[in-house]
Amino acid sequence: MRTLTVGVVAHVDAGKTSLTERILHEAGVLDHPGSVDAGDTRTDSLDLERRRGITIRSAVASFCWHDTLVNLVDTPGHSDFVAEVERSLAVLDAAVLVVSAVEGVQAQTLVLMRALQRLGLPTVLFVNKLDRAGADPERVLTQVADRLTPEAVPLGTARDVGSRAAGYTAFPVAASERVDLRAGTRAARLHPVVFGSAITGAGVGALLDVLTDLVADDGSREDLVTDEGAGDAVGARASGVVFKLDRTTAGGRLTYVRMTAGILWVRDRLELDGRASERAPERVTGLEVFGPDGLCRAEHVGRGRIAVLRGPTAARVGDTFGPDGPRARHVELGRPSLETVVDPVDPRQRGRLFSALTELAEQDPLIDLRLDDGRGEVAVSLYGEVQKEVIATFLEEDHGVAATFRPTTPICVERVRGVGSAHQLIDVAPNPFLATVGLRVEPAAVGTGVELALEVELGSMPPAFFTAVREGVDGTLTEAVHGWAVPDCRVVVTHSGYYPRQSAMHAGFDKKMSSTAADFRSLARLVLAEALARAGTVVCAPVHRFELEVPQDLVGTVLAELPHHRAVPHATRVTGASATSAAVLTGDVPAAEVHGLAQRLPHLTRGEGILTTVLDHHAPVTGAPPRRTRALPDPFAQVRDWARVQRSWPSGGAQGAHASDPYP
Repeated sequence: MRTLTVGVVAHVDAGKTSLTERILHEAGVLDHPGSVDAGDTRTDSLDLERRRGITIRSAVASFCWHDTLVNLVDTPGHSDFVAEVERSLAVLDAAVLVVSAVEGVQAQTLVLMRALQRLGLPTVLFVNKLDRAGADPERVLTQVADRLTPEAVPLGTARDVGSRAAGYTAFPVAASERVDLRAGTRAARLHPVVFGSAITGAGVGALLDVLTDLVADDGSREDLVTDEGAGDAVGARASGVVFKLDRTTAGGRLTYVRMTAGILWVRDRLELDGRASERAPERVTGLEVFGPDGLCRAEHVGRGRIAVLRGPTAARVGDTFGPDGPRARHVELGRPSLETVVDPVDPRQRGRLFSALTELAEQDPLIDLRLDDGRGEVAVSLYGEVQKEVIATFLEEDHGVAATFRPTTPICVERVRGVGSAHQLIDVAPNPFLATVGLRVEPAAVGTGVELALEVELGSMPPAFFTAVREGVDGTLTEAVHGWAVPDCRVVVTHSGYYPRQSAMHAGFDKKMSSTAADFRSLARLVLAEALARAGTVVCAPVHRFELEVPQDLVGTVLAELPHHRAVPHATRVTGASATSAAVLTGDVPAAEVHGLAQRLPHLTRGEGILTTVLDHHAPVTGAPPRRTRALPDPFAQVRDWARVQRSWPSGGAQGAHASDPYP
């Protein structure tokens, strides 16, 4: 049987979860589709999801359609949980992008389509809510062509739009045309469009036919076990990717994997990323596979299937395993732009709070847990205020920790202004380290990342010492002059030198006479701090692109409010028929002002305003640059007085302390 893993993605309230429920009903998995309003949907299984009526965690359900086993991944639509969508994209064969026939193409729709295009994922568009008043599929098709892709191909027409009788009629397609359409769809050059309604079921069967006829690959058949006892031979070739982590009610680790090759058996050893030197292989002690009957225990899982493993404890989201493991497929939909400090209501629960947040950070790495050892403060990164409320609920209901959150602040970045250089020579005061390191830091274009270049010979010292220099560089760039990260710059190694392994006669290795990786890690942090101070940095705050839909008669009122939140409108367009027309404003707003604008909106728009935002860029702050408390030792304070720097200075670094180094 062929296998196909499909993700359902959409702007919030486009009907994504309702479509998932209707698909499962059409496929015979559910007797009746659940309702978001009633809180009885299959994929929104968390109590908090049902109470709030939003998807927070991605969920998997499987069903058979014709000769294909389909793994359906329902993802969050709210922008506060976009990180969960990122993790799901890593395991998809294709995506269904849901667009509302009433609201049309919205801000998050654009973000998702661009991500799918960058990944080259086959994408089918489902224009939902044909039965709703104000539905206008032709207008939406025009928006899709103008704002998403000109290669959208309608495969049928809508009828009786705006009523419960709304339906979908597929075009007849010749065999020769179907061959071209299949090739274009699988290559992500063409994007089929189906119209329908998740509530009434119109067009849903046609959507499933499109997925299995045009998207599913004949080469995606599940590996089968044909020889008794073949587990050892086949299991060694098992390959896949980890895309989600969870916990049992008893606290056990659950590892969600998508298989890409071979067969994985219970009792097989899982070697994550092939890095046996870093993490020892772990035995799979239990295995459950998603199928039409839900999650069922199994002895093995084959290619194309999604399984939940018990046993591994060191897995991280994005890890791969096996010789044919997939290359890391990742597209960033936007980093968190806010952060907050979390405090336990009961100070005695500080340890439990940190443990609970660590568990959440395992499941969502972009929470980016930061511990300030000096102040004993724990900070987390956020996409928005809704995520803060969700974290608070998880802490109290799942871990028994009542917590408060300090005011949310934007996560700034630092950009290098000029060119700065510094160096320290081995055995020359005031350098206490047995290493020579010289570094020059230069600005780089936004989005290019950190480049480490060499103006010294690659063979001038052991590779481990160059690695240590890179770790020291990363540590300093994580918390630069004002405590913020430097995301883009070029660092050039201009000087290098070391003392080779030396020992007293008839004695072992003497660390006092020989250079170590810790010397280079520590010195690189300090030298780069000097270079950055000389180059100078500018602190830049996050700015969101907003899309604000309001009744047309209230545009003037809303425009008058925007300056109070430092929001700058750039364009306005009108949507809908004259009787129900609305204006859509787009522009920029500082991340720090998004929550305030959202709170004012219901009062200004009779509760009819809809605001969506996404991180767009960073802009230089005016006035005194904000400072961020440090979680690592401060190299900028140290280099102001080199005479006080000792060889045992704690270098920290992006990789943390290395237990094998004599001076962590």
